[in-house]
Amino acid sequence: MKSLATAIALTAALVGAAAPVFARDALDRAVKATVELRDGSTLYIFKDGKMAKEDAYGHAVTLKPGEVLTAKDGQQIKAVGNESARLDGLLNDGHRG
Repeated sequence: MKSLATAIALTAALVGAAAPVFARDALDRAVKATVELRDGSTLYIFKDGKMAKEDAYGHAVTLKPGEVLTAKDGQQIKAVGNESARLDGLLNDGHRG
């Protein structure tokens, strides 16, 4: 009986440790491309063409309609959509109780 309890505890620990990996996987699967921006934030371009922005601290932030973002290489990108709630969900998937 003791070995069964140990096996269950070990399995639970391994599944818990793997959850963050799966959460980041969900973001990678939903995104067509990512662009590093000059201010240290990241622009995510989803497969449907809409966009979301993550600040340098890992939080989803709001995009303003028609906002022009500058990539690290100097390229100007006009924001399409404001998928901050979608990005927030993907960033926090598996991290909330």
